[in-house]
Amino acid sequence: MSQGSDPAVARQSVLRGAAAAAGTGLVLPALSGAAPAQRLSGRPAARWGAQVGDVTGSSGVVWVRSDRPARMVVETSASDSFRNVRRHIGPVLGAGSDFTGTTSLHGLPAGEQVHYRVLLTDPEDPRRAGEPVRGTFRTAPADRRTDVRFLWSGDIAGQGWGINPDRGGYPIFDEMGRRDPDFFLCSGDNIYADSPIEERVTLPDGRIWRNVTTEEKSKVAETLAEFRGNFRYNLLAENLRGFNARTPNIVQWDDHEVLNNWYPGEILDDDRYTEKRVDVLAANARRAFGEYFPLSTPRPDRGGRIYRVVRHGPLLDVFVLDMRTYRNANSPGLQTADEQGILGAEQLGWLKRELSRSRALWKVIASDMPLGLVVPDGDDAEAVAQGDPGAPLGRELQIADLLRHIKHGRITGTLWLTTDVHYTSAQHYDPARAAFKDFAPFWEFVSGPLNAGGFPALKLDGTFGPAQPFVKSPAHANTSPMDGGQYYGEVEIDGHSGELTVRLLEEGGQVLFTKVLQPGLVGQ
Repeated sequence: MSQGSDPAVARQSVLRGAAAAAGTGLVLPALSGAAPAQRLSGRPAARWGAQVGDVTGSSGVVWVRSDRPARMVVETSASDSFRNVRRHIGPVLGAGSDFTGTTSLHGLPAGEQVHYRVLLTDPEDPRRAGEPVRGTFRTAPADRRTDVRFLWSGDIAGQGWGINPDRGGYPIFDEMGRRDPDFFLCSGDNIYADSPIEERVTLPDGRIWRNVTTEEKSKVAETLAEFRGNFRYNLLAENLRGFNARTPNIVQWDDHEVLNNWYPGEILDDDRYTEKRVDVLAANARRAFGEYFPLSTPRPDRGGRIYRVVRHGPLLDVFVLDMRTYRNANSPGLQTADEQGILGAEQLGWLKRELSRSRALWKVIASDMPLGLVVPDGDDAEAVAQGDPGAPLGRELQIADLLRHIKHGRITGTLWLTTDVHYTSAQHYDPARAAFKDFAPFWEFVSGPLNAGGFPALKLDGTFGPAQPFVKSPAHANTSPMDGGQYYGEVEIDGHSGELTVRLLEEGGQVLFTKVLQPGLVGQ
């Protein structure tokens, strides 16, 4: 049994984190809402909270992690009194999945508040159950006249900025929770497997940033146990657990779930790693990712895909992309033919088909990387754009093909949302400004990070004609969250007019930029 699969060892790891916090005068957040006596009863406990994901008008997926082998049971009700409950029998959670598991909920009422509680029972004696963990969420509406509102961002615990009890853990999740969104879209970098967390970081002006630490976050992640420990680390923050319990998630991944700027087949030249094969690291990360999130697709840890579409009623479909698994190697990006691109041929074909089939008024393309921002990887291109403002080359060829399909297929209401670059901005793409002209105008919005270093703005690539009416970014690289630079976005769709409003916000609640888009129109 691996270290990350042994519940006793896993608990020791948490206690080491608590000891490290105590040694620096920090207070580790409680691991459960249950009373101490309940946690000492010898019954299974959901110390890591519960999550709900990929919620539609009739379904959703509930996640939990036990501290020992247990049967997962989910009860749902129309009220928090749970007088009338519906039981959903889930799997037995064991060491093979790091004691995590999901249960799919079906037949839910559309547009209603659903209360749920997760019970963990002794597999040998169902009467022995631990204290339930509770939560609530709204299903997607069936009525087109019902408003929809959601948030998006990403990038958690990056560049060594971890859970800081002096700031209250991850306070931005408390703030986002108060906005009561229908769901939260996390656009990637849910963890930073390549960024160890130290007990303290000294800022340039002498201030001290303090971190809760764990053994698995003391080095770069290589083994399955270490990747699992990275996902558990964020769940030490009580405000994140509370947010997860009451806000459905739509989760995608980007590079830092494995390591910075990775691509399939890469061989590392990095002394921090004993395992140099990125494909091995990615397989461990993919398995842990599938174990630690509630996904509606077949579990990635069992060979399932991460890209998918989540249908949120008649107003909205969310197309969740995977720009990591199928990409070609990072390069200068000047190829004149590039079938693999950043999506791979199969995913691109899927996206075209699903966009054509969509009957939703708005179609959000959740992209884990921006289109027109030049994101470097040394001398190579890390994202789509490579800095050449002329005709599409390299990965731009695949995006040009997609944009051409959207235009000629008369697909309206597309909107691109992303995170990745650690600042916030708005880009409008217009063929009148572009070297490639066979597409309809569209918007792309960037917002993040949530708890990571802030970075200066990147250059624009002119191939698809971007203009940037708004950008806010730090002046210096790796700005501490104590100094601002933490961003998220909000999208609201009016059920009567169909108008879609995008707001870019900074931690503290200030609205930095607002854009209202009209349904069925282009060139806005």
